[in-house]
Amino acid sequence: MASTITADQIEQLAVQLPLQEQMRIVARITQRLSELLLSQMDREERERKEYAQRIEAFLKMSDEGAAETISAVDSAEDIRQLRDERMLRL
Repeated sequence: MASTITADQIEQLAVQLPLQEQMRIVARITQRLSELLLSQMDREERERKEYAQRIEAFLKMSDEGAAETISAVDSAEDIRQLRDERMLRL
């Protein structure tokens, strides 16, 4: 079974290296972290764009549905029917 190395253990080993080797390690770690950060940012941006596209599609469908409903509704006629129904109940 492989043992887990801690950051403290790595630091203890790193201080034993010559300065040039320590700088090389720092450069590698920095490069790796930069790549990971850029990858994370790209994924988040892609997710934001996909979400915005889904919202836009939903709003478009809502507008189309509302337009169909509005054109199919005759408010004056609906009010007349309600009034007539109430009159019949009286």
